[in-house]
Parts: sequence; C-alpha cells; structure tokens
Amino acid sequence: MTEPSVTSPSSSWITHLTLGIKAMGPGVLMAAAAIGASHLVASTRAGAEFGWQLAWVILGVNLLKYPFFAAGARYTAATGESLLHGYLKQGRGYLQLFTGLNIIAAVASTAGVCMLTAAMLTQFIPLPIDWLALLVLLSSLALLILGHYQLLDKLTKIIMFVLTLTTLMAVALAWDHAQPLASNFVSPSPWQWAHVGFLVAMMGWMPAPIEVSAWNSLWLLEKQKNQTVTKAQALLDFNLGYIITGILAVVFLSLGALVMHGSGEHFSDSGAQFANQLINLYSQVMGGESRYLIGIVAFLCIFSTTVTVIDGYSRTLAMGWQLLSATNSSEKRLTGIMLAISALGLLLILFFKGALLPLLEFVMILAFMTTVIFAWLNYRLMTSSQLPQADRYGAKMKLLSWFGLSYLLIFAALFVYWYAFIK
Repeated sequence: MTEPSVTSPSSSWITHLTLGIKAMGPGVLMAAAAIGASHLVASTRAGAEFGWQLAWVILGVNLLKYPFFAAGARYTAATGESLLHGYLKQGRGYLQLFTGLNIIAAVASTAGVCMLTAAMLTQFIPLPIDWLALLVLLSSLALLILGHYQLLDKLTKIIMFVLTLTTLMAVALAWDHAQPLASNFVSPSPWQWAHVGFLVAMMGWMPAPIEVSAWNSLWLLEKQKNQTVTKAQALLDFNLGYIITGILAVVFLSLGALVMHGSGEHFSDSGAQFANQLINLYSQVMGGESRYLIGIVAFLCIFSTTVTVIDGYSRTLAMGWQLLSATNSSEKRLTGIMLAISALGLLLILFFKGALLPLLEFVMILAFMTTVIFAWLNYRLMTSSQLPQADRYGAKMKLLSWFGLSYLLIFAALFVYWYAFIK
C-alpha cells in the first residue's frame, strides 16, 4: 500500500508563492504603463520645483483614484469579461462614449511617451528626435506584433525590478549626500494660479489615466488564456502594482527635492536637454561612471511604457470595435489599430517639434479632463445590479469613490476657470 504524500509547510508556502508570482502580470504591466511621464517627469519636476510640498497630493490622488482603477481587476475576476463588456451591458451609448474618448487619448498618450523615449535615446544616438521617435515606434510594433502578450509580460517584470532597485538606490544615496538649502531660500508655493496647469497635468497622469483600468481588464483575460488566475490572485496582482506606482511616485519626487530643489536649475522644455538633466540627476548621486547605466535603465523604463501604452489602447479599441460591430476578434484588426495609433502619434510629435514638456503637459491635461467620465463609468459599473452582491462595491468603496469623483469635478472646474479667465 502506497503511503500518502505529505507536503511540508515550507514546500507548500513555496508552491503558493511560485503560483502567485506566475499569476502576476496585468498589475505589473499597469505599473509599467504608469511609471513613465507621470513619475519620471511630473513627480521629479514637482520635487525639483516645490520640494516636499506636493508629496501628500501625490499620495492623495493615488488613494482617491483607487476605486476606479481597481474596477478593471475586480470586474473581470468576478465575471470573466472585460470592462468593455460591462459598459455595453449598461447601454450601447456608454461603450461608444468610452471608445470615442479612447481614440483621442490613444493618439495623444502614444505621442507623449514616444517622444520621452526618443528623448532618452538622444543621449546615446546622435539623430534628430523625430527620427528616434520613428525608431521607437517601429521597435515597439515589432515587439508587440512578433512577441505578443507573453514577451511583453516577461520583459516588463524584469524592467520594473531593475528600475525599482536602481531608483531606490539613487534616493538612498541622495539622502546621504543632500546639501542643506541656503538659509535665505524660500520654496515657491505650488498653490498659486500660475501653477494650476502643472498641478492638473501632474494629477491627470497620477498614477496613470483611468482608462488604464480597461487595459488591466483585457490583460487579465489574456493572462487567463494560459493559466488559471483566481479572484484573490488578480486583486493581489493589481494591488501590488498599484502600491508600487504610489511608492515610486513619492520616490521620484524625493529625488527631485533632494538634488535639484533650491539649486536654481529647472527642467528644459527640449526633449534632449530634459533627458540629459534627468540622467545627470541620477549620476550626481550615484557617480559619473553610472551615467550610461542610468540612461539605459531610464530608457528601458520609458520604452516599456511606450510598448504597454500602444498595446493597451490598441486592445481596448479593438475590443470596442468588436463589441459595437458584433464581429469576432481579429489579430489583423489589432495590428491595424496599432499601426494607425503609431502613425497619428508620430504626426502629433512632428507638430510639437521636439518640445517635450509642452506636449506632455497637453497630454496630461487632456487625461485629467476625460478622467471624470472614465471614473464615473467604472463606478456605475461596480455598483450596478449586473454584478453579484458580493462583488459590488461596499459602503467604504462607495464613500471613497464619491470623494474621488468630487475631487475630480472640483479640479476640472478650477482648471476650466483658470484657462478661460486667468491664464
């Protein structure tokens, strides 16, 4: 008679951990999409110009947007469908509204992150930023079309690990070598009308545009094609990715506050000069010999953002088209949408002629103004009778959602007033 196998507590723990790591992916991809312009640009710039004053704003924005981002993982884990299926069940007009806004956001966001990636490449390749942007787009498309989701999933995990480790090291070193501010230096206040545009831009992409919740939903469905992902694993994966984005946002702000704040140096609007300043920021605290290493890591970070942005928006638009036209899914359609988004994004880059910060500010403000609608769509879905009672948002999440919606509406109205009457 064969003795039953006994699993030791340690091996059981290792097995659960291994399965948990394998189940991760959509949340990490979401973090990779978020840790781009909002972190490297907006958070670092916030620290450089205003010191620590906006740290609580960054944390607050991440908290207030949480219910709307969590909808992607929670709805898909509960129903086995994407958020877009949920919008359609609410009414055809809701999905049409979401898809229409996504077309605009897809082109603008692709242009913004692609130019930032090209700006990083200027530190290594002596070509005009427009040509480098084309090279970035072609490389991204080749990776997505040939490697599909599986390669994107594996590559992103490695990049995220290296970026997180390197950035934490840089901040730890900056903390040790930070110079005290001059006794007569007074930090400028961000709470002035002149800074409303920057504040709205920073919050628009902090931690990312809310439509990223739909990407998370579609990536989770893609992940489930290859392995089983439980509700608990899906939520853990999302929460881990979301927490990482929040922590790193403050870390990047810290780097700007410790190294640039009070130095009299300001980030340039030029893409190439901005990239040089950002890399110098790291090399000042990690040593000049680390310049190329930091440049490569920063480039990989932004490149992964570009790839996930193109993939996420394309999948969302392809699914929207499929549901609205009642047709089957098609790889050719997905590829065609990727090509169209990339081509229109390149045209937008050419229009801004290498002016990185104005382009990114335009994209971030656009994201903030559409965020209210995306947030409302997700809240409506997560409190609807379509979901089983156990999977709907409870009292705490509803309360947080209403705080979040109120904050988004107030700042949107404030920005419109500033733009119309004060700017």
